[in-house]
Amino acid sequence: MSASKAPDFLVVIPARLGSTRLPRKPLADIGGKPMVVRVAEQAKKSLAHSVVVATDSVEIQAACDEHRIECLLTRENHPTGTDRLAEVAQLLKLPDNALVVNVQGDEPLIPPELINQVAQTLADHVECAISTVAVPIHDAAEIQNPNVVKVVLNRSGEALYFSRASIPFVRDAGAEDKTEHLRHLGIYAYRAEFLQAYTRLDPAPPEQAEALEQLRALWNGYRIAVHTAAKTPPAGVDTPDDLERVRRVFKAS
Repeated sequence: MSASKAPDFLVVIPARLGSTRLPRKPLADIGGKPMVVRVAEQAKKSLAHSVVVATDSVEIQAACDEHRIECLLTRENHPTGTDRLAEVAQLLKLPDNALVVNVQGDEPLIPPELINQVAQTLADHVECAISTVAVPIHDAAEIQNPNVVKVVLNRSGEALYFSRASIPFVRDAGAEDKTEHLRHLGIYAYRAEFLQAYTRLDPAPPEQAEALEQLRALWNGYRIAVHTAAKTPPAGVDTPDDLERVRRVFKAS
């Protein structure tokens, strides 16, 4: 597929206060600013024409307003972050062909180049509704870890399946050297048209079995382009230890 010029896209950052492992995570202080603001500032370093936080919290909205980050107040009852993105697309009256990159609200160190790449991948794969990113796995323990989501691609670089299991399963000894395992990273780009269609799709059986939302799209015949990055980006913030790690990075910068 030939590369096209840099695509026109926007970034949406869904942010909710509810978090079991790290309460009020989006408002956690990192070097004097709330985490959600740090994520938005990092996303602004990408080629996105705009960066919008989508939240159901007036506290998060107030924090964004204070730091001049565009923020939309969305409904509280969205079952998934993708549903929240769909509401944002409606509120902004995005055309069907608009590209929307979903950056998670706990990724203050996300590389701007990765945001650009996921948008470019979707722009280049005109037949796909979604794009996302994967990185090679070389650690056997990581391949077996159910908390690490794996993806298998076809020859066109599109997802065949996502799983918490070790896919592809290596049956015969000696085949490991010919097998590539890929870890899925949770950054996506969507066409706005798909976001509206997604809200009408019922949860799919493999999605419910694996607890992986992206399987709903595959189950319903939508195609997902996958960019394979050379290296794993810095990890996001899930725990208090993660938060301290990120604080040290910002303190040192």
